[in-house]
Amino acid sequence: MTKLKHILVVMMVMIIITSCKDNDAYVKATYFTMDSNGELVRPVDYRTWIYVGTPLTPNDMNNGKAAFPEFHNVYIDPMSYKHYKKTGVWREGTILIKELVSVGGKSAVSGSGYFMGDFIGLEATIKSKEHFPDEPGNWAYFSFTNPTEGTLAATGKPFKTAQCNSCHNTSAADDFVFTQHYPVLRAAKNVGEEVTPENTAKR
Repeated sequence: MTKLKHILVVMMVMIIITSCKDNDAYVKATYFTMDSNGELVRPVDYRTWIYVGTPLTPNDMNNGKAAFPEFHNVYIDPMSYKHYKKTGVWREGTILIKELVSVGGKSAVSGSGYFMGDFIGLEATIKSKEHFPDEPGNWAYFSFTNPTEGTLAATGKPFKTAQCNSCHNTSAADDFVFTQHYPVLRAAKNVGEEVTPENTAKR
């Protein structure tokens, strides 16, 4: 009996250590850099991250005055996606990228619709209590779009709270993130760290 207890204790210790290591990995993993001026350095390689979706609110359906008339290709860093699958919450250090693409045309061989044109901008959203302790939900929003020169800026300043945060706070379904518009995220939430949602047969 004593030997059995010893084995059980060892197993529990191993589980705890493994769990601590996993949590430590989530805490340490970072996919963004803030410079000495408190600006976000433009992230790179984000197209290798997890693709979330591409919403569009065209001018045609908003009386010619859509707030965001372009396509938004949205990506999330791999570690935050993995953490979201495991816990169902956004971790400290979560970053989502929004790549802006113009509407290039409205007809194709397949029929009428909205089709992508050119890359026109880049934006990012970050959850960080360390860097944004006073922002609602610790979320901050950035843009690297430089319409005057047509090139992306090397760094971006956080928007004022009223510009983005207030809308996300009142309308986003899950901790300032509009998961109601992204089935990829809804399918991933709390499904399990080792589960690959797209491999399930449920549709």
